[in-house]
Amino acid sequence: MPRNASLAKIHIAKKQLGLDDDTYRAMLQQHGGVTTAKDLTPLGAAKVLHHLEKAGFKPKGNPGKRPKPAAGRAALVSKIEAQLTDAGRPWAYVDGMAKKMFKVEKVDWLDEQQLGKIVAALAYDAKRRAKQAGKDGADGQ
Repeated sequence: MPRNASLAKIHIAKKQLGLDDDTYRAMLQQHGGVTTAKDLTPLGAAKVLHHLEKAGFKPKGNPGKRPKPAAGRAALVSKIEAQLTDAGRPWAYVDGMAKKMFKVEKVDWLDEQQLGKIVAALAYDAKRRAKQAGKDGADGQ
């Protein structure tokens, strides 16, 4: 864990556990060998965090990155399937798009963000085909 993240976690734990300054510094000395968190080594910080977790500190999940839900991916794949059916195209067409757009052999190997881009590209293609069909119909009359 990066140094700043460890120090932040230690200070959050101090607040969560309601440690007063004297108790906090005594704990730092006992488990980390220092009286201030900024002097902790990476090993010392790990020991202090381990002790704080044993004392009842409950770290929260990483708020920076949201986990990718499998349901979201499944919904995108269903959307792609519907778009392909509407266009009368095979799955190989989307595999070709994946290779061209992302240098990935199969659409099965794309992540959720990449699948979203495939959905957008297929939607753009559908609009283009609809516009083309409108021109062809107007010319034939």
